[in-house]
Amino acid sequence: MPTNVQMERCIARERGALLFWSPDGTGRRPTSRVQILDVFSLQVATGYTRDPQGRLLLEAQPSLAAGGSWSLAKAAQLIRNDVRPHRWVALQQDRRAWGLFWAGGGLQHCRDLLLAQAGEAETASGPMTSALVPVTPEALLRVLLDLEAEQPGAGRTSPPTRPWRPALAANPWKLVAWTSMAWLVVLGITVAGFMAVLERQDRQLELLLERTTPASRQP
Repeated sequence: MPTNVQMERCIARERGALLFWSPDGTGRRPTSRVQILDVFSLQVATGYTRDPQGRLLLEAQPSLAAGGSWSLAKAAQLIRNDVRPHRWVALQQDRRAWGLFWAGGGLQHCRDLLLAQAGEAETASGPMTSALVPVTPEALLRVLLDLEAEQPGAGRTSPPTRPWRPALAANPWKLVAWTSMAWLVVLGITVAGFMAVLERQDRQLELLLERTTPASRQP
């Protein structure tokens, strides 16, 4: 997915945490609401615990509906203090930001930025890639449409926050609209993959023609 000027405008930093925002930048305040996403495992933070050494560990599930809603200031603090700070991005709870992140290439762009930020040493040791989930239609549908995810088990040190269900109020038409948008995301990814395959085939055909054309001109 190509990086464009609009995508660059969606990226910001908050005290070391990576943010993905609406490109117009409206509403970016410490109290603005976000969700925290692990862009490599395609999971959404639901809370946090601490390991035996007292280090903070964000917990996550592969469901937007199960994910917690955090203020921007709190999310930045959690990401910064997590033992894996280069896995997470704070995603604005906004329709435009949500659409650009999932359907407009924001997810892959954030993956690339965090991989570069982590450095070769951390990447080689495994934490960044050991739980890498390919961006497939099935994986995205699981994240976008799994509205009946189980709540995390005991052991959480912070109380659960109210999940953010994007536009999923009592109105069933909103649910239909967001379900349709999820399928459009899947369709876009499928088409992009198909076009990439066609482009590779075209290049192979051009190379083959370049190799055979001189030979065909010989007497």
